[in-house]
Amino acid sequence: MKKLLVLLLVAGCGFRPMFSGDDTDIYVDKINGINGIELRNALNAKFGGARDSNAMYKLVVRLDEPTKTYKGLDTTGTATWQAIKLTAHYDLYAGNSVIASGNETAAESYTFVNYLVAANASYNNAVQNIVSVLADKISSRAIAETQKYQSADKK
Repeated sequence: MKKLLVLLLVAGCGFRPMFSGDDTDIYVDKINGINGIELRNALNAKFGGARDSNAMYKLVVRLDEPTKTYKGLDTTGTATWQAIKLTAHYDLYAGNSVIASGNETAAESYTFVNYLVAANASYNNAVQNIVSVLADKISSRAIAETQKYQSADKK
């Protein structure tokens, strides 16, 4: 009964979830590097598919090179854990006007072992997770800003 009451109250107030299945008309400009390609693909998936450059909005993302730091050492002084961090700088355009800009950073630790294949797999998994987090952060902000821009435009 309580769930039904809450549902009726929310439905009547005009609330609409940000990710309600509507496609967002955002063109994601090319992003340099392998990680940039992965980030662009993830962002396009968040926006409901790739758009052409005539879209209502354009998202320009610049991705810094990943930084690595050692997090753990064993008794011999050999690194056993590393952390990788990626920072993305973005601008969201409506026409020629920047309606939002910012920086997003994501980091993850991963096991660093002496076996090359295992070390590469661990690193690649960490990078994939970071790209996914960056795509979530940037797409959430971009969708919120486009909705805010459209609401302000209607007033």
